[in-house]
Amino acid sequence: MRVAAIDIGTNSTRLLVADVVAGEIAPVRRESQVTGLGRGVEISGRLSTEALEGVFAAIGDYLAIIRELEAAGTFAFATSAARDASNSGAFLAELRERFALDATILDGEREAMLTYLGARDGCRHGATMVIDIGGGSTEIVVGSGAEPSFHTSLQLGVVRHTERHLHTDPPQTNELESLAEDVGEAIAAELAARPGIGAGCGIAVAGTPAILAAMDLGLERVEPDRIEGHVLELAAVQRLCSRIASLPLAERRELRGMDPDRAPTIVAGVIILIKAMRAFALQRITVSQRDILYGAVLRAAERRAAAAG
Repeated sequence: MRVAAIDIGTNSTRLLVADVVAGEIAPVRRESQVTGLGRGVEISGRLSTEALEGVFAAIGDYLAIIRELEAAGTFAFATSAARDASNSGAFLAELRERFALDATILDGEREAMLTYLGARDGCRHGATMVIDIGGGSTEIVVGSGAEPSFHTSLQLGVVRHTERHLHTDPPQTNELESLAEDVGEAIAAELAARPGIGAGCGIAVAGTPAILAAMDLGLERVEPDRIEGHVLELAAVQRLCSRIASLPLAERRELRGMDPDRAPTIVAGVIILIKAMRAFALQRITVSQRDILYGAVLRAAERRAAAAG
């Protein structure tokens, strides 16, 4: 069955069209556009008109692809920025009006569970920590089978924490320290409430680890087939963080492996990853493209099968 999933995130709007057969996912087309839905939400509490129009443009492109590829069903969902914004109801109504698209705002728990559902095939070595660093929230899930033993959605995100802490170009040392302290305290508080949670290995999904993998491999840009399964050593991530954070934005955009659209927020993402790895005492982490979109296409296939049956 061919289905599609659209992820309307805080920083990017993404598409996955895939064939799903007996729970196995074969990607057909994957697209991503940095649309910045969450820009300014931390301050204003609202989705801006400019950001909304960027999302609408991306949605129009994606629906054309979905029609061209003849996907039987589409699961569209929004995450942290839409959860936080006071005008998210009007946003969903506009999606229905313009595109006849019914989108769902995922709560943090469901977002974490779909992330784990997408990534769990990589959990083959006992308890595994899966981390998805988004624009407005970060999902951390620990498990070793179909059901995770721990999951949380933290208010840590590359857009949110860039706006909160990083105000100079390049960031000043005190800004970086403030960001790292904020992130570290949030993760520590969550784990303190669930003593005994641990993991022997980790999987990192989303844009930040993908870019780090491309940089670590010396690639010109992110190449999904080449970064899939790449192992990032904590020491290498720390070196890349120092390098990225020391550069002004214009130079950061030009780095090999960097997505120029993600350069403004990448520093916050790398610091979140470092703090999570340290919290779980992980010296390395595996990069994967099997993220929440994979979990979402499985759900889309289930929905379609139920409707047909």
